[in-house]
Amino acid sequence: MPAGCVPDGGLPCLYLPRMFQRWLFPTLLLLTALVLALPVLSVLASWAQWTPESGQILGEMAHTVLPRYTGTTLLLCLCVGVGVALVGTATATAVTLFEFPGRQTLSWALLLPLAMPAYVVAYASTDFLQFSGPLQSWLRASFGLEGRVFPEVRSLGGAVWVFTFALYPYVYLLARTALAERGSHLMEAARLLGAPLGRRIRQVALPLARPAVAAGVALALMETLADFGVVSYFGIQTYTAGIYKAWLAMDNRLAAAQLATLLLVVVVVVLRIEHKAQRRMRFVAARGARAGSSEAQPVVLRGRHAAVAFTACALPVLLGFVLPVLFMLRPLVLAMADGSPLPWGQFVQWALNSVLLGGGSAVLALLLALLLAFAVRRQANRLTRGVVALVGLGYAIPGAVIVVGLLLPVGWLQTAFPKSGVGYWVTATVLGIVWAYMVRFCAVALQSVQSGYARIPASFDDSARMLGIGGGGLLRRVHWPLLQRSAAAAALLVFVDVMKELPATLVLRPFNMDTLAVVAYQLARDERLGEAALPSLALVLVGLLPVLLLSRTSGKA
Repeated sequence: MPAGCVPDGGLPCLYLPRMFQRWLFPTLLLLTALVLALPVLSVLASWAQWTPESGQILGEMAHTVLPRYTGTTLLLCLCVGVGVALVGTATATAVTLFEFPGRQTLSWALLLPLAMPAYVVAYASTDFLQFSGPLQSWLRASFGLEGRVFPEVRSLGGAVWVFTFALYPYVYLLARTALAERGSHLMEAARLLGAPLGRRIRQVALPLARPAVAAGVALALMETLADFGVVSYFGIQTYTAGIYKAWLAMDNRLAAAQLATLLLVVVVVVLRIEHKAQRRMRFVAARGARAGSSEAQPVVLRGRHAAVAFTACALPVLLGFVLPVLFMLRPLVLAMADGSPLPWGQFVQWALNSVLLGGGSAVLALLLALLLAFAVRRQANRLTRGVVALVGLGYAIPGAVIVVGLLLPVGWLQTAFPKSGVGYWVTATVLGIVWAYMVRFCAVALQSVQSGYARIPASFDDSARMLGIGGGGLLRRVHWPLLQRSAAAAALLVFVDVMKELPATLVLRPFNMDTLAVVAYQLARDERLGEAALPSLALVLVGLLPVLLLSRTSGKA
């Protein structure tokens, strides 16, 4: 057998020179990392083009819009962080440590708001709660009231409300897992030592859940920073809205890049907090695993205490999922009852575009994730770990930063080589938008595949090599049969995330290729909520798929 030929699968008997084999795979990994890191690199490289004009632009922004963007973004993050921490921790504590009627149903129903995109909640709430909406109109007519009954929905407070009840499941899920794994037996030990219930919760349960709460809050804040639909629809001046205004309205790429850099700094700070919280979660898990048995039973609540626990858990489900769905159904039913024409034919085309983009992106992200995870599994050196860590940061990058980071080098190349056609391939075909999806969502697939690899013992690889199976054959014949469930979950998560993605799709989609998310945003912006209800409800139905999968898997021991 020729040197360098790996039997049954590796760099399979291609008789390539050993030096070429040695450098081929690392080169592919580096190219993958470069392609996925290009948006961030190009945004940072924009500062190298510093000129007196750019300094003047930044100075004008610092005296006009930058303080407003910074203050609004930080205040929004602070309020949303407090809101999701309170709601998520309270509900996780209730369903984990207490027994009351409806607890089993609410334990999975509290995940349902994950299926509801925040911008859909914003559209639905505005239609029902605004000054001319049915609720305020009914209250004025019934009780003789005048003027505005509720505060303006399209405000910073309204955005905090929307984000809190759309994103609290991040905190709820992580805190519930932490308390279920490590809290029950320690709570039982504290009870046997004579500690009252309130003290057990304050001094035992909540300190254990604190790292999980911090990690969940960080995830919710990253979603808040990346949002464009809610802040744009509510007219809130955040960094994301400012980036799109600078690029699309003012046609100032340099200002957009500078704002994108500032937003990226905020994201890096939040991501650092999340990483620290994850490390603390692992430390507490290792320490709590030795604390004893986890067979303690939850405290049984009766009477008004059970009613309070049920209400505390039912309200987030009602406000974050049930009422927004009913609010969206109302204009749709009214439009159908009035005989108003609904765009059913166009709806099919929008749905088809969304499915094609989501399906193609899911397959490509899964292939990249398998390649990267297999590379780490086979040889966990600095190169493979660095590439995986770099790709894993993609989900934290807001869509607005990715858009600016992709279009900046395209503009540079188009200016330098006018006949190259780079701008056409990135902005007029699906290449640009799929590229953005890979940067944003390849991390989602990678995390799922790596979790599947964590359940495959390393001894399987050693046994396969002893039987003469290595390289690609190891992945195809040993790993893949054991990774199929994780791979299916990865593809599903990427598919749903692509279906709901708004900022990158809005800018980079090819001409006449609208998706459900884009159409829902455009129709809601034009106050055509009866027509916007149709694509919005379709997005909610698609979003239910991973939520049901998550609730099913998280309920297993």
